[in-house]
Amino acid sequence: MSALPSHTKRQKEHAYWSGVFAMTLCVFALIASEFMPVSLLTPISADLGVSEGRVGQGIAISGLFAVLTSLSISVLAGTLNRKVLLLSMTLLMAVSGAIIALAPGYLIYMVGRALIGIAIGGFWSLSAATAIRLVPAHRVPRALAIFNGGNALATVIAAPLGSYLGSVIGWRGAFFCIVPVAVIAFIWQWFSLPAMTTEKADKRTANVFRLFANPLVAAGLTACGLFFMGQFSLFTYLRPFLETVTQVNITTLSLILLTIGMAGFIGTLVIGTFLKTAFYPTLITIPLLMAAISGALIAFGNSVWIVAPLLGLWGLIATAAPTGWWTWIARTLPEDAEAGGGLMVAIVQLSIAMGSTLGGFAFDHSGYQSTFLISAILLVIAAALALLTSRKDIHPTH
Repeated sequence: MSALPSHTKRQKEHAYWSGVFAMTLCVFALIASEFMPVSLLTPISADLGVSEGRVGQGIAISGLFAVLTSLSISVLAGTLNRKVLLLSMTLLMAVSGAIIALAPGYLIYMVGRALIGIAIGGFWSLSAATAIRLVPAHRVPRALAIFNGGNALATVIAAPLGSYLGSVIGWRGAFFCIVPVAVIAFIWQWFSLPAMTTEKADKRTANVFRLFANPLVAAGLTACGLFFMGQFSLFTYLRPFLETVTQVNITTLSLILLTIGMAGFIGTLVIGTFLKTAFYPTLITIPLLMAAISGALIAFGNSVWIVAPLLGLWGLIATAAPTGWWTWIARTLPEDAEAGGGLMVAIVQLSIAMGSTLGGFAFDHSGYQSTFLISAILLVIAAALALLTSRKDIHPTH
């Protein structure tokens, strides 16, 4: 991304909070779209005449296209006004929702899923760079926490809302509900976002991987990737753990999952305070606490009274952690936040896929203890790398 010194004076005079909230609505709709198939696999597979596993691949393809888009967005967009780019991604989400809702067969359904992946990858990649433009520097963590709040809220309600809408208006109706939300987000962003022109395209953006040449960036992004691997190697298999080990019924299961989600939403609201006063200690402590929770779940997995509060704490800190890493990108690469954001989205998506695959392999072959142990080990390594990152940062207090 090209340097943007010309906007800094204007920033100090004005903060575009309405634009931040408009983008948060868009983030909410994007994440809800991404995970909606989770609760609708059965009716979609019955309607389209394919297995539930093949329908589930619609989540994998959206993740794949999110990675490809995030790695290439800053190059392909060139000098295009970033407001136009964000509006285009929002429009793409509306088109995707309509295509999926009207899909006559599996192939068109997958095309719709690929389009939502492009929108997710593009939008998330631009989020840190856009926050830097919309609000003064000291307010960037708050803006990123608000974005992540939309993400957290969508994660909480996407599955139950999709399930409910699917039972009332069918799975196609559930997906079509994305369209008016996307249109509202489009109109709101149109009026609330300032024009965000870019200067002459920087040739360096042709290769986002060049950022790894900076030891600080390499250490930080590796720490971030291992954090997400550790988180999702455990979190993906929480339901079978709760059903077979803790032996909860469906009502208790739903209540625990809701608790995780609501705690996560609260976490995103309060993490800014910790990042402001103890930035790196927060990034180091979160994975250490999660590793301790992983160990405690192995030791006390049979007791719902211990498991439920432990998972509430997990939700509180794990869901808030991405805000910390997005803030790290914004402050480490203020002049290159687009390329850095794109690279981080790709690493996060790949780490989630690798973590859930590794956790699943261990779960199938050695039981939940090995899955949770792998999670704890990855999280401890992530904490150690976050510590290393803090040592490499020559301005750890700014």
